[in-house]
Amino acid sequence: MSVVLRTTQDLGLAEEAVQEAFTAAAERWPSEGVPERAGAWIITTARRRAVDRFRRETARGGKEAEAALLRQYDDDGDPDVFGDDRLKLLFVCCHPALSLQARIALALKVLGGLTTAQIASAFLVSETTMAQRLSRAKAKIRDSRIPYRVPSGSELPERLAAVLSVVYLIYNEGYSADLGTQADRAGLCREAIRLCRTISHLLPDEPEGEGLLALMLLSESRLQARSGPHGALIPLAEQDRSLWDDALISEGLSLVGRCLRRGRLGPYQLQAAIQAVHSTAPSASATDWQRVVRLYDALAQLAPGPVVELNRAVALAEVTGPEAALAVVDRLKLGDYHVFHAVRADLLRRLGRADQAAHEYADAARLAPSPGERAFLQARMRDLGAS
Repeated sequence: MSVVLRTTQDLGLAEEAVQEAFTAAAERWPSEGVPERAGAWIITTARRRAVDRFRRETARGGKEAEAALLRQYDDDGDPDVFGDDRLKLLFVCCHPALSLQARIALALKVLGGLTTAQIASAFLVSETTMAQRLSRAKAKIRDSRIPYRVPSGSELPERLAAVLSVVYLIYNEGYSADLGTQADRAGLCREAIRLCRTISHLLPDEPEGEGLLALMLLSESRLQARSGPHGALIPLAEQDRSLWDDALISEGLSLVGRCLRRGRLGPYQLQAAIQAVHSTAPSASATDWQRVVRLYDALAQLAPGPVVELNRAVALAEVTGPEAALAVVDRLKLGDYHVFHAVRADLLRRLGRADQAAHEYADAARLAPSPGERAFLQARMRDLGAS
């Protein structure tokens, strides 16, 4: 998609051309065989379909339209500050004329390859709502003639927040994917980390890039410990910490330290600092929960929202007890978010309200996006019945 969009400068046309190329592959490859460079075949076919469609639909003369497209078709691009086509397109999609949410959703669609349903889940909205947002963003690009132009170096900082949000959502999509599809999740997570490393080198004076990289590395360090032999989720408190990746933790902690010394804290740096506290604790009970709560307090000042409050409540339960934490959770409007119900279930369980806890575990399992999470939640529900 990214290469075809660079050719067409038209999102709708690029999407249609890519779909037509995959349709052509499905029709031809069974009889002709899969080409040695299948990806290049798809890109070439999509570009040709785009040229053909543009010839038919443009109000300009056919020769002029063809010349305009073929100039882009043959242009591999001059060396620039990016050194990475995917990152370049990511900054292109995050145009400041669009709302922040529209920029993020559009970039996830174009660059991340996420479906509308996956993007909607990331934003905690319905698929219909997200489809409408994407349609409005495309219409604004078309009607306002917003160009798919590579931004200059001076324009990058104003697009950075949206770019980092896209990278983190790509990582989260991989991290929260079905724990049984390791190849898919690993590919998304690796790509997000690779993009963030490139951003950090591209914008070394922007600490939020390093903060996000640290956050993802510390999360990734727990990969081998976060699922059981049958794919069921293992929560942080119950993980075998000897399975955590020391090299990733060491790199993540070094980045966190460097960010904190700069004294320009942002949301990703604070989230990374929270993960650093967990990464250095020998056990869940030995975690400095008061420090975690203080970090969440700071995060709530910079990036307030119900998900931040929910995570803060988990830490608060370890400091002041589950009753105070439940009072915070009950004020949040996150009824369609499975983690909300899972947290509420655990707090109710700790307060001895087993029937209510079982109901919340059932709701959490129903809303959980992956089989591994559902298996964990259903097991918790069964444990309540056995107690």
